[in-house]
Amino acid sequence: MIIFLSLAMLLAEPVPATAAVPAEHLPQISLTEVGRAISAGRLDQARSMLATAMAAGAKGEPVDRLLADLAMARGEDAQALAMYRQLLASHPDETLLLERAGIASLRLGQLAEATSLLDRATSQPNAGWRAWNGRGVAADRQSRWEEADAAYARASELDPLRPEIANNQGWSLMLRGRWQEAVSAFERAAAIDPKLPRLGNNLELARAAVAAELPSRMSGESDESYSARLNDAGVVAASAGQTKRAEAAFAQALEVRSRWYARAADNLAALAGPK
Repeated sequence: MIIFLSLAMLLAEPVPATAAVPAEHLPQISLTEVGRAISAGRLDQARSMLATAMAAGAKGEPVDRLLADLAMARGEDAQALAMYRQLLASHPDETLLLERAGIASLRLGQLAEATSLLDRATSQPNAGWRAWNGRGVAADRQSRWEEADAAYARASELDPLRPEIANNQGWSLMLRGRWQEAVSAFERAAAIDPKLPRLGNNLELARAAVAAELPSRMSGESDESYSARLNDAGVVAASAGQTKRAEAAFAQALEVRSRWYARAADNLAALAGPK
């Protein structure tokens, strides 16, 4: 069933005219070439090539894998996850499938499934940095800091030049109020790739927290409790006329808590109002 469902999704958007040409007249498209196009981020080209290959008769598991990979690369995580689940039914211990399914479910906020899949992926001897990096993110979202540290350390061992790992380490440290260490991690990431999405904002937030001397997170403290303390620090700073410190505190209260923290949002908005 996955082929027919995936083909329908793939052809839901306009495809090149070659898809309507009789199969015997279609160019021979290598599925390896499709995979390379996906890896290189040439997603429209990959979609067109894959549609052509399927119209020429390509089918089966190799096509299913490419459809799943293409969906994930396009940010269509729900579709990708559904395809990876079906592939895992036949290959329950395949590291790459577990990794990609885990990351897709992590993006969807399905934390329990993501943790389970990434645990299975990282239990394999050939697990790569992406699996370990994803496992670190899953641990962060559960405030399981030792697990996060171990996962990021292993990811860094496997590929020390991936800025995503250092960026996520920095975010993990920010969530714990370890501001200066977070700055160092973000600076490591910036030294590798200063254009990494969201890195500049993360570094700015961490530096603001250091300059404002915001409180650190206490051992075992919940998101709600820590966000409340940051908010309180912002209120005190605002009352004393320390606008920059108040802004940093309210911004951190918003970032630490997984849900929208209304009091901090209101306080931050008030600071941005007419002076």
